Amino acid sequence: MTTHRLAHRSLDDHLRASQRNSVSLQFARVAATQRDNVALKYAERTWTYARLNQAITVAALQLRELGLQPGDRVAVMGKNSDTFLILFFAASRARLIHVPINFALTGPELQYLLDDSQASVTIVDDEYLETVESISGRNSSRHVLSMSAILEHLQSKIEHNQDVPTGLSDDLDSAEETDLAQLLYTSGTTSAPKGAMLTHRALLAHYNGTIPALDLTRSDNPLIAMPLYHSAALHVFMTPYLFLGATIRLLRVPDIAEILQRIEKEHIGSLFLAPTVWVPLSQHPDLASRDLSSLKKAQYGASIMPVTVLQRLREQYPEIGFYNCFGQSEMAPLCTVLRPEEHDHRPASAGRPIPTVQLRVADPDTGQPVASGTQGEVQYRSPQLFSGYWNKPEQTEEAFIDGWFRSGDLVVMDDEGYIEVVDRIKDVINTGGVLVASREVEDVLYRHEAVSEVAVVGRKHDKWIEQVTAVIVLKDTHRKTTADEIREFSRQYLARHKVPGHIEFTDELPRNQSGKLLKRKLK
Repeated sequence: MTTHRLAHRSLDDHLRASQRNSVSLQFARVAATQRDNVALKYAERTWTYARLNQAITVAALQLRELGLQPGDRVAVMGKNSDTFLILFFAASRARLIHVPINFALTGPELQYLLDDSQASVTIVDDEYLETVESISGRNSSRHVLSMSAILEHLQSKIEHNQDVPTGLSDDLDSAEETDLAQLLYTSGTTSAPKGAMLTHRALLAHYNGTIPALDLTRSDNPLIAMPLYHSAALHVFMTPYLFLGATIRLLRVPDIAEILQRIEKEHIGSLFLAPTVWVPLSQHPDLASRDLSSLKKAQYGASIMPVTVLQRLREQYPEIGFYNCFGQSEMAPLCTVLRPEEHDHRPASAGRPIPTVQLRVADPDTGQPVASGTQGEVQYRSPQLFSGYWNKPEQTEEAFIDGWFRSGDLVVMDDEGYIEVVDRIKDVINTGGVLVASREVEDVLYRHEAVSEVAVVGRKHDKWIEQVTAVIVLKDTHRKTTADEIREFSRQYLARHKVPGHIEFTDELPRNQSGKLLKRKLK
């Protein structure tokens, strides 16, 4: 009887092992077929799929040698690099949890993330090493390593071919689909960042929905310049493209002049940028002189794209198909897409859900679905949904209603299922008891020829509760524009209570490195 039970237990173990799936295991399968095809080009280095897979194994073994155990957190802080990408897959291969860190963080903000995630090791770009080491004695990290040391170790091992496994490894690739692959911290635009727990299953489901929704193909020849610590660059473009066997050009930072030069020189066919890069790119002096004929797909997301800028780009480059990508960290992150052919009739829409996402629009207080054309909170169900907030059970519970994830985004959905984002619920301005969407006011102000960037927030007011307040960055050629001129312009398009009662001019708006406005700082 005992032997019979043991035999069944052994069979179950074998079945589990044969059905195992994870982010790094999927990459290893792709690498086994693509082998000598180029996977990644970064700076002057070129990685074939076979060599990149080998480097991932070397890095995974190096992490294991630090004494890390399955489930330990590995914080990685740096600008884009091949090493940053390798460490994402290496953490998966070693059954560890990857924690990407915004490289602009310092002091208490950085310490908060390291403490909250309880990272056992922090791997950091050399230029930020001193910043991390200055707080290393006050957080839980047992090890602090530099990116250059990791890369040197990788290159030494691979070049000398020192006993590096080249095939699939049951010992390393032992993660289960239900294991956590990443703690993806929310951007913290309205509150302290929270660690969204993403499993291998959630990420793999997300990739399966992203690829068809964005028409990604192996031959797209994409360029990735937005920061990999952000979910859009890593999970909407980099990893799906690798899983397709594409060749990717990676830039360290989104330098506009270099982006335009690379498009022309390397015949780039697909480009994702945040609106905070698309806007200055549309005004860049090199734009008119560069040959962009190879570019067929252009994606934008991570923050609101001014409709006037989008329309100007579409008119100037009618052969480029633009995709609006909308989502959030808790959804890994892509939720909806507006396709190129849908932009003609709905340029301000965020599109419809991707194949792996179910959504509804509901009253944020009652959870009851609202009628088409009525404002409500967009809520989600999906296999790519996060598993809760790290060490925050109360906030996790508050994030759900009747089995639906509460996004915090106020939208309107039409009869055909297209949504238009009104605002973040927390960014809606209550002026005299009337609700005003900051995005509506921003879209109008962007039409003014003097406005380069603008953010609209609610400023506390003794009489009106909140006053509509616009913070504006003027174009260099229009520095003498006054608040009264801006206000007079906006009266042509906005109801009286929506016209900014207070206008301030600044040289720069506060943003995080993924381009999202930090409205909590403006407030």
